[in-house]
Amino acid sequence: MPTTTTPTPAPTTAAAPARRRDPRAAVWVPAALVVLVASVVGSVMVGAADLGAADVGRTLVTHLGLGGLLGVEPLPALQDATIWELRMPRVLTAAAVGAGLAVCGVVMQALTRNPLADPYLLGLSSGASFGAVLVLGAGVALLLPLAAFVGALAALAAALLLARAMGVMTPTRIVLAGLAVSQLAAAATSFVVFWSAQGDAYRDILSWLMGSVARSTWTSVAIAGVAVLVVGGLLASTGSVLDAFTFGDTAAAGLGLDVQRTRWVLLVGVALLTGALVSVSGAIGFVGLTLPHAVRMLTGARHRLLLPLAGLFGASFLVWADTIARTVFAPRELPVGIVTAAIGAPVFAVLLWRGKAV
Repeated sequence: MPTTTTPTPAPTTAAAPARRRDPRAAVWVPAALVVLVASVVGSVMVGAADLGAADVGRTLVTHLGLGGLLGVEPLPALQDATIWELRMPRVLTAAAVGAGLAVCGVVMQALTRNPLADPYLLGLSSGASFGAVLVLGAGVALLLPLAAFVGALAALAAALLLARAMGVMTPTRIVLAGLAVSQLAAAATSFVVFWSAQGDAYRDILSWLMGSVARSTWTSVAIAGVAVLVVGGLLASTGSVLDAFTFGDTAAAGLGLDVQRTRWVLLVGVALLTGALVSVSGAIGFVGLTLPHAVRMLTGARHRLLLPLAGLFGASFLVWADTIARTVFAPRELPVGIVTAAIGAPVFAVLLWRGKAV
């Protein structure tokens, strides 16, 4: 009697299904890129000098060495200098700083599981401010970026060592250590300002402490741009890691992460990027706090899309905040930190009221 055989089903594995690209990325990322490019060009056009998009394009083509190839005549010297030497470095620095701060804010909120976390949580801005005030008070402003960067790293080291000294480095201990270091550095900064700052040095210190990109040069663009492209790019690629941290250290460890080592690496990355940004712009508040929550309303909590979009929208936001700072009360200028606080604080209050941030 013939026997029948039942086909054996294919063996199943415990492997996770292949990840699918979020369809929202195909819409939001290109849209955010278009908004950023339009913001940069539009901001360069805004000001006392009558400039158009064609003028911006001619300047870019000329300085990129493509004028002869494309048959583009250079602008008159004054207009060219206005775009290339004054406005373009300032706008690009603002874009880089805004992008970096927003990405750092997303990372810090995920690592600490604290919706009120921002890039300055570990005392980085206070440490950078202390270093900057020291050199400004001594009259050696040329060393300001280096002093601010070193101050930020010193604050990070102090905060992490303090958190580690308390035992296992948990998010709560990190926050408390950062607050302690921040207050100590802020007190030291206030003492230096009270003891030594006067005249022009006092105005320079006050402007830097409030956050400003008014003195940006192509060197500032290089510092902030390279930091965002290298360190910010690496941080923006950690979306799946940050998703794991969202569910707590135990869940992250269960997914195979070395929780302590990963947290140290990401915190050092945030410190390096924040230190580089603060060294060229001062402490600009609310970008790293508010932008992640605002973008999260569009993308949801998945960090693979949240990180790049927060960077792009953060760049556009700070470009326009600085444009407002330099034009609304022209010929006087506001530190851009005043504008970001004036916009960011009410927006964050609305997010809190709607229950989106906590």
